[in-house]
Amino acid sequence: MHILCLGLNQNTAPLSLREKLAFDLARTRATLARFGFGRTGDGPIANLAILSTCNRVELYALSSLPDLAALAALLAEATGVPPEQFAGHVYRLADIAAVEHLFRVAAGLDSMVLGEPQILGQVAEAHNLALRAGSSGLVLSRLFQAAIHAGKRARHETDIAVHPANVSTVAVHLIASIVPDLRAARVAVVGAGEMAELAVEALRKRFVQTITLVNRSVANAQELACRWQAEPRPFEALPEILRQADVVVSSTGAPHAVIHFETVRAAMADRPGRPLVIVDLAVPRDVEASVDELAGVYVYDLDRLHAHLRQSVDERRDQVPAVERILEEEIQAFAGWLKSLAVRPLVRALRHRAEAIRRTEVERTLRRADGRWAPQREELDALTRALVNKLLHAPTRLLIEKSREADGVQYALAARALFDLGPIDGADGAGR
Repeated sequence: MHILCLGLNQNTAPLSLREKLAFDLARTRATLARFGFGRTGDGPIANLAILSTCNRVELYALSSLPDLAALAALLAEATGVPPEQFAGHVYRLADIAAVEHLFRVAAGLDSMVLGEPQILGQVAEAHNLALRAGSSGLVLSRLFQAAIHAGKRARHETDIAVHPANVSTVAVHLIASIVPDLRAARVAVVGAGEMAELAVEALRKRFVQTITLVNRSVANAQELACRWQAEPRPFEALPEILRQADVVVSSTGAPHAVIHFETVRAAMADRPGRPLVIVDLAVPRDVEASVDELAGVYVYDLDRLHAHLRQSVDERRDQVPAVERILEEEIQAFAGWLKSLAVRPLVRALRHRAEAIRRTEVERTLRRADGRWAPQREELDALTRALVNKLLHAPTRLLIEKSREADGVQYALAARALFDLGPIDGADGAGR
């Protein structure tokens, strides 16, 4: 059996294609159900798990064939997108390459933002959905568990996810270092686009209680405010908001400045002794350059933020070798477990042979005793079973341990010959 991965992500496919191939919850459940409890299909795919996020779609399968054609056909059938439309955008990984890829995904090394934390939860959710559908099987279940464990180790034992790594989160990180009690601060966000929403999200993660959203389109402001439990205000209210706010984050798409020197000067005159922090995330800038000259006003534009962003990304990048060492340990451990599956049918056959011999000898002994030991049959069964288990414990444990090493097959052949087990078919845990 082979572990396969067919996928595409932000590096291999445009958003227009990724959104066509995305799996929502209903589509995921319907597709997994075909390989879950009570499955009737006889194709090469035995088990399936689906990881679908805003930046990636990946199908993981256990298959009797190393060819990924069946997975490509499944993706096309589930999404209604012809294979020729995505053929040049997908990566096709088999066996250890597929294992390594999932581990890197779970650790955040394959993300658009290096080390981003959301992906680990998304991998865990993909695993849970496959478990609930009954489509994961022993091998895929163990694979996802191992990848999740590796991802947690990467985050706990390194700083790969400690520092923010996009402009909005870096901005909020910087604000938090400047404003003594950010939770209680009054924050205004000007704009309602993606950067503005990322800023609001980052502020909420730091438990900021009072957030006002200002936008020329009140409808857009209301929509964003509804998602994040903020207060929407029209753009005309900006002078009043500047008099009240402790922090302003501005990110509009305007072709010119929207926060002017005179407006800020008038607001500061009405709030003597209270500083104002303004973070300008827009290009072109939303804030007139002269605003930074006002007493008590501290303006941070993208040029100032980029230094913090570079430092943040560099600090994360410095953690990659440490993360890769952790992943190598975990991948080797999983690969060893995978190899041990091949010897488990041998161990099972050895125990079956020993149990058959034990039962035969117990019956023969009871017959020879001419019924005199019949009352002690349970004790005799327990005694002989304990003897067999103790005798087999060391050799079966050694067989499983040695199966993970390069010369493990020699031990399996020797055991088969010594105990006259003959050829053994099947592999424990390869499918369901």
